[in-house]
Amino acid sequence: EFKEAFSLFDKDGDGQITTKELGTVMRSLGQNPSESELQDMINEVDADNNGTIDFPEFLTMMARKMKDTDSEEEIREAFKVFDRDNNGFISAAELRHVMTSIGEKLTDDEVDEMIREADQDG
Repeated sequence: EFKEAFSLFDKDGDGQITTKELGTVMRSLGQNPSESELQDMINEVDADNNGTIDFPEFLTMMARKMKDTDSEEEIREAFKVFDRDNNGFISAAELRHVMTSIGEKLTDDEVDEMIREADQDG
């Protein structure tokens, strides 16, 4: 799963996430980080100080993120990105729209599978 997430960020497939690539994904998710904020995010985990994030550094970043469990407010904000009509539910169409906007082309079956995996009450 982390490898898939990494490849969403690593648009050119060179094994490194640049500030430009990080910014592209964050903006597609409704965030608007400045260039210096993006650089700070990379610097936090850039163990070899080359200015980009490789896969091991990405894993470090994800581990830290998961340890700093998201506040309820952050989770609600993330949900709103997907719930475009604000009805309190994420439809398959809404999920497909967000995934497409971050460059992830999914088949209908893949979208349905994601919904099935996350849907607790059917």
